[in-house]
Amino acid sequence: MNVPTPTASRAKLDHAGPIDWRRLVEWLHADGVIAQEEATRTIARCAQAESVQHPLVRLASVSMRRAVDNKPLDIELLTQWLAARVGMDYLRIDPLKVDVSKVADAMGAVYAERHRILPVGVNASEITVATSEPFVIDWVAEVERQSRRSVRRVLASPQEIHRYTAEFYALAKSVKAANKNGTNNGASFEQLVELGKSNKQIDANDQSVVQVVDWLWQYAFDQRASDIHLEPRREQGVIRFRIDGVLHQVYQMPMGVLNAMTARIKLLGRMDVIERRRPQDGRIKTRNPGGDEIEMRISTLPTAFGEKMVMRIFDPDNTVKDLDALGFSSHDGQRWEALVKQPHGIILVTGPTGSGKTTTLYATLKRVATEEVNVSTVEDPIEMIEPAFNQTQVQPQLDFGFVQGLRALMRQDPDIIMVGEIRDTETAEMAVQAALTGHLVFSTLHTNDAPSAVTRLMELGIPQYLINATLLGVLAQRLVRTLCKNCKVRDEDSTREQLTELVKPWQINGGYKPYRPVGCVDCRMTGYMGRMGLYELLTVTDGFKAKVVADPSIDALRRQAIADGMRPLRLAGALRMAEGQTVIEEILASTPPLA
Repeated sequence: MNVPTPTASRAKLDHAGPIDWRRLVEWLHADGVIAQEEATRTIARCAQAESVQHPLVRLASVSMRRAVDNKPLDIELLTQWLAARVGMDYLRIDPLKVDVSKVADAMGAVYAERHRILPVGVNASEITVATSEPFVIDWVAEVERQSRRSVRRVLASPQEIHRYTAEFYALAKSVKAANKNGTNNGASFEQLVELGKSNKQIDANDQSVVQVVDWLWQYAFDQRASDIHLEPRREQGVIRFRIDGVLHQVYQMPMGVLNAMTARIKLLGRMDVIERRRPQDGRIKTRNPGGDEIEMRISTLPTAFGEKMVMRIFDPDNTVKDLDALGFSSHDGQRWEALVKQPHGIILVTGPTGSGKTTTLYATLKRVATEEVNVSTVEDPIEMIEPAFNQTQVQPQLDFGFVQGLRALMRQDPDIIMVGEIRDTETAEMAVQAALTGHLVFSTLHTNDAPSAVTRLMELGIPQYLINATLLGVLAQRLVRTLCKNCKVRDEDSTREQLTELVKPWQINGGYKPYRPVGCVDCRMTGYMGRMGLYELLTVTDGFKAKVVADPSIDALRRQAIADGMRPLRLAGALRMAEGQTVIEEILASTPPLA
């Protein structure tokens, strides 16, 4: 990249302490990187509001343009320019070149986080530390004294330091735990990466491959991941974890290593290792560090650069929760309990993919599955094996779908039936028939809110009189990230008006405790740890049935449901925000607006 180099007269700077965005703009203009007009525009934009962002991140976000070619100045260009100006080496952090166990031993996570620095290299005489604050050096003497090595500072992007602080220390912790448990895979992992660089063919049964796959799973369990992605790219393979609904890149490795890992996992999942041209599915059972059995569903897909693999982790602690652990408010919890005790009818759970519908259904079925009743399910696929249920998986290749499964279940003397999803008219009609013949039927639909489930059933061809005769209630739900308890702080800038404006015409009573995310090593620098459910429960009353006509108005259905006690999703989120559990941005991003 062509980064202007400061002249010798400008190389020595009269500055101390953290850098300031105004000073950076002055230096950019003085070095001829940006024109006067661009400097004026940038100052005007940045001065509109204060920000806790690092100055380099803030300037990168306003899309400044270079004077020489009018190209945007991104975070990498800005960091390179600053490194040249202050006479420091620029480093783009490459996780493949960092021995995470050594750097974690050289400096504690809390210390690195507090000073916003990251060790990236250690040898016998020197420790290399990445920083984005070239004039903050009060930590250097202490690090040299503690490590008994000289410190070499390099300038790196604040975004990379923030990201890799979480990644490296989490990885080091996982490797240490594995070594403590007698699986000495820390060294073999590094050896495997080196082997991949040599372009040699790696066997799926190689001991190093076996150990690194075991490490990968334990690492994912440690990080509370719900999915593991092994993704082939043009240059190298990438491992990503989905944590709290968001994907995080956790490691990069040579393609030979990734292919060997993929082959090993396919072998364990009883899949065709040779076949790479078509998608495949499989299952694996293993154990987490606590000794509990974990089941994983595996899916492969051919891509432009090789075979991509996704492993969905079904941790029994997270998947089959107790109903009380789902996070219902007392208002909705009591109404849901009353609903599921009905002898027959249809209860629907709605929401987008990944909103926790299956978890809610499993927890509910577990509550009602007593010795006196026969609980049977038809699923695609079976998400988690639960001994209290009779579970059946659809097999489209054998012409055994939801309709055929329901029809077969009706001859199995069921009391309670769970249909994985109502996707078509036939399945909807069979569910209605099951409810009419005295069964309690649970299922899921994809709708934005609870009242929309009624119109969706009508679109599938179910007449309103059958909906009124069978539908008991609809639970719409979303998942939002919860604030990390270890680092969240009170949000002094947030006002009560924000909350009351959000939930008009309702008024929130009681203490209002707004917090904001900060980020620490424990939460991977995100400021969030875990997710919680937001629920909108519609119960079908006589008043509601009167609104279910041939061409019902969604607004009329919603107003009646609210009159019957339904609290909309956004109100449920606002109540959680008032308790200091989440933030307004999460609520607005996850819930439909109030009518």
